[in-house]
Amino acid sequence: MTVLKDASARTDVLNRLRRAEGQIRGVQRMIEEGENCLQIAQQFSAVRKALDSTYLRMTMCFLEQELQVCVQPDQAQKEGLEHMFRDMETLLARIG
Repeated sequence: MTVLKDASARTDVLNRLRRAEGQIRGVQRMIEEGENCLQIAQQFSAVRKALDSTYLRMTMCFLEQELQVCVQPDQAQKEGLEHMFRDMETLLARIG
């Protein structure tokens, strides 16, 4: 079983999930209070985007972590990999 070892990445993912959880509670409240369906749908869209973004971040952290274990890059290679992963995350976020 692989775990997310980077404490900063783990904190980032957990914070993103907490924000999404707050958004979901907001959607529940809107439904309970009989808010406009279009406004509720817009909030659903925001929740989906937040969860997709969190999933992407988690996946990129996992890939980076596993690659560094397998390859054990030197400092220059590590910096190149970090740059590549940031670029990949940006590109994948635009596709989604």
